[in-house]
Amino acid sequence: MNLIADVSKAYGRVVGWLNLAAPLFDLGVRLYVADVFFRSGLVKLQSWDATLFLFEDEFAVPLLPPEIAAYLGTAAELTLPVFIALGFGTRLFALALALFNVMAVISYPGLSPAGLKDHILWGTLLLVILFHGPGKLALDDWLCRWRARGAR
Repeated sequence: MNLIADVSKAYGRVVGWLNLAAPLFDLGVRLYVADVFFRSGLVKLQSWDATLFLFEDEFAVPLLPPEIAAYLGTAAELTLPVFIALGFGTRLFALALALFNVMAVISYPGLSPAGLKDHILWGTLLLVILFHGPGKLALDDWLCRWRARGAR
């Protein structure tokens, strides 16, 4: 019986450490995903002519003219990650960026297997944010606690 109690106690300590580290992990996931997409937006801005060329000749974005798709795609990559990094409106913006990620995969027929794996990773992390939430180190959490204090 002591073995079970000892294992249970050790397990409880490990879970406690993981619970303490969870907010940092959540923040790390948000910052990683935000960085990937934000950098992509910056690359598009660095050479707008190349970006327009890609949207005209490489990407097959349905329903949108290439120039509009280029503007919208770049705007999404530069704005949505900022909200995710800050943890503000996180679930909404994670959903929007996940849909953007899916559209990127669908609209680029020349995507390599390695590129597809990257998009799957980013999409999975965005779904973790969507379903799990932004964590305690986020403006969303702070706003919820602030609102709860004001409701008393």
